[in-house]
Amino acid sequence: MKLSLTKHHGLGNDFLVVFDPEEHGVHDLPRLAVDLCDRRTGVGADGLLVATSAEGYAARMQLFNADGSSAEMSGNGIRCFAQAVAARRGDLGPQLILTDAGDRVVTLASTDDAAVVTAQVEMGHVGQLAEPNDWHLLQCNPDRPVAHLSLGNPHSVVGVDDVAAVDLADLGAKVPHVNLEIIEPGPEVNAITMRVHERGAGITAACGTGACAAAFAARSWGLVASVEPEVVVHMEGGTATVTFPADAPDRAVLTGPATLVAVLEVERA
Repeated sequence: MKLSLTKHHGLGNDFLVVFDPEEHGVHDLPRLAVDLCDRRTGVGADGLLVATSAEGYAARMQLFNADGSSAEMSGNGIRCFAQAVAARRGDLGPQLILTDAGDRVVTLASTDDAAVVTAQVEMGHVGQLAEPNDWHLLQCNPDRPVAHLSLGNPHSVVGVDDVAAVDLADLGAKVPHVNLEIIEPGPEVNAITMRVHERGAGITAACGTGACAAAFAARSWGLVASVEPEVVVHMEGGTATVTFPADAPDRAVLTGPATLVAVLEVERA
């Protein structure tokens, strides 16, 4: 049996997209994610995005991490997902997408590169979370700023002096059930630099929901000016912007690219 896939990345955070796999006889979606996302024996990706039909929506998006666990939402993933949906239906019109974190609206725009689109995602409310289990294992200095936030999925943001000097793999392994972001201010006035250890994937080049959580935390700590609606977030894979509307400062809008890498067919037993 052949299964059609597309591979995309959002600032180096890469995803495979498959439409209606159960109609092709694939029912164990976590196993499919593990098999396909393995970078040695599979295609390789941080996660698998499964598209299915949903009345009133462009599509429903389900996300499975590379380890087979499910996640409620991905800001980079949904941009890649919207690019795949747009290619399938043949237009760049706005999309209402159903996710496990709720409805998300994505607006797409073409670029000079046919493989790249710019996507703006209404990410919704940034909420407060309780301190996650085992947080004490990180042994954060009590003077260090910390925020536990939700974008439909859990994030813990920590302000540091130098993101490059932190052993993020070690820290992330202590709290694998949350997405851990470390941030420092700059280099521009209204910008931050971020590294991320993602739940179910490990260290990744970028994280869209993490960028939103980090930008929100940076504004609340005064690392960037709260009077400015836009925060630039620099990550290993590139730069995204997060905007907080003046009339809804607890709601985030994420803007960044999605890039089509390949169109694939894989054999499944």
